[in-house]
Amino acid sequence: MSHREVSPVIRLDAADNVVVARIEIPAGTAIPGEGVITQQAVPLGHKVAARLIAKGESVLKYNTVIGYAAEDLLPGTWMHSHNIAFGETDRDYRYALDYVPTDLLPAEQRATFQGIVREDGRVATRNYLGVFVVGNCGATVARKIANHFDERRLAGFPNIDGVVPYVHEIGCGMEMTGEPMDLLRRTIGGYIKHPNTVGAVVIALGCERNNIHGFFEQEGLVEGDMLKKLVIQDVGGVKSATDQGIALIEGMLPKADQARRQPVSAEHLMIGMQCGGSDGFSGLSANPALGAAVDILVRHGGTAILSETSEIFGVEHTLTARAATPAVGRKLIERIEWWLEYNRGRDTQINGRVSPGNNAGGLANVLEKSLGGAKKGGNAPLMDVYEYAHPVKTHGLVFMDTPGYDPVSATGQIAGGANLIAFTTGRGSCFGSVPAPTFKLASNSPMYQRMSDDMDINCGQIIDGDKTIAQMGQEIFERLLAHASGEATKSELNGLGEDEFCPWQIGVLA
Repeated sequence: MSHREVSPVIRLDAADNVVVARIEIPAGTAIPGEGVITQQAVPLGHKVAARLIAKGESVLKYNTVIGYAAEDLLPGTWMHSHNIAFGETDRDYRYALDYVPTDLLPAEQRATFQGIVREDGRVATRNYLGVFVVGNCGATVARKIANHFDERRLAGFPNIDGVVPYVHEIGCGMEMTGEPMDLLRRTIGGYIKHPNTVGAVVIALGCERNNIHGFFEQEGLVEGDMLKKLVIQDVGGVKSATDQGIALIEGMLPKADQARRQPVSAEHLMIGMQCGGSDGFSGLSANPALGAAVDILVRHGGTAILSETSEIFGVEHTLTARAATPAVGRKLIERIEWWLEYNRGRDTQINGRVSPGNNAGGLANVLEKSLGGAKKGGNAPLMDVYEYAHPVKTHGLVFMDTPGYDPVSATGQIAGGANLIAFTTGRGSCFGSVPAPTFKLASNSPMYQRMSDDMDINCGQIIDGDKTIAQMGQEIFERLLAHASGEATKSELNGLGEDEFCPWQIGVLA
C-alpha cells in the first residue's frame, strides 16, 4: 500500500481487542480491515474497540492485559482511562526459563566509535572538568568557579568540552549515616570517577553532615593533580574559595586538553535509557526502535541500562523470564515490591494513574505505559539488576532501580557509568545531561517537526509507514556511535545538562 493508503489505525497483535489510532479519527469513520465504525472522535495515539468488549473483560494491547472494561463497550468505542479500569493482573515470573544467551559478534567484527581512552583503560565519550559540592552550601561558589570558564577562556583548550558545576539541594539536614547518605555519596562519587570527568574540584562549606573528608574516604577518592578538595570555611570565605577554585581548575586545563579520540570497540558504549512525556505511540515506535538498537549494541558487546522501576510495573515478568539466572530475576521483583510498599496509599503512578501529559497522549494507566516502556530493552537477556547509582560492571542489558522522574533516573545511570543517554518521548522533552550527553528520539512526526530543535531522530517514520522498527533500530545504533564519537546532540547544542544533576532525595530531610 502507498503512503497515502496507510490505515488510520495500527493493529499490534491478532489477539488484541483494541487498535491504536494512527491519526485523529472523526466519529462515524469506517475502519478498513476491522469492520467497525468509530462511535466517537478518537485522538491520535488513543485506542478503539475492535469488537464488543463486555464489562469486566480484559483489554488487550500487544496481547497483554492493560486493564478491564469498565462497562460494556461497543465496537468502535474510543477506549481510554474513562472506560478502562485499572486492576492487578496475574503474572508468571518464569524466572530465567526463557533465557537465551546473546550471540556475541567476534571482537574483530564489532563496530567502533571514536572514544577517549583514559590512563586506566576506561573509555570516555566526552571530556569535562567538574566542580562538585558535598552539600548545597557550596553551590554558589561552585557555579562561580565553573562560570568563569566560558568559551573565551577555554578557547585555547579545544579538547575540553567544558567546566561544569554539579550542585544539588541536599548534603545537610539529613541522616549522617544510612541509605540516604550512602546514596548521595555514591552518586557524587560516581560522577567524579566517571570516564567523562577528566578532573574535579570538590567544594564544601566545612560543617556539612556530608563531611568532605568522610565522603572521600567512603568513596575511595584520593587527592592528586586532577582531584582537589576546597573547604570554604578553611580558606576565608566565598571570594577566596572562588579565586582558589579557579586557580585549581586552571592548573588542570593543560593535562585535560591532552585527551585525544581514537577508534574503540562498541563494547565500551554504555547507554542509559529514559522515556519521558510518553504518548500512545511511544510503545509502538520510539521505544521498540530503541529496543532494536539495544539488541544490536548488546551483540557488539555493549551495555544498556533500563530503569524507572515504577514504569515497568505490570510487565516485569517479561524481564524476569529472560533473566540470566533466577537470582537476577528475584532481585528485580524485590525492587518492585519495595516500590509497592513505599507507594502504598499514595496518589502515584505505580498505583494506576499516569501523569496528565501521558494520559492526554493516549496512555490509560501505568500498565499501558509500562508495556511500552519495557520495549526499550529489546529482546536481550537481563544480565543483572543494580540499585541506584551503583557501578555497572556487567555487559549486556541490565536494570538499575530508579524513580520514574527522568533527571533523577538519568543521574543514577550516569553515576553508574552510562556514557550516553538515549531518551524517547512522545509529548516532547527538553532534557539534557552532562558529562554523558542525551540523545532524544521522537515517537511521532508532528511532535518531531514541532520540536525539531530538541529532537535528534524521528521514530514517527514507523507510524507513518515509511520505515520498519528494524530499520529505525539500525539508524539509532549508528547515531549512538556518532554521538559517542563526539557529534553534538541537540541537547548539547542547546546548552542543556548543567542543571539536570539530580541525586535521588530518598529519605527524610530534618
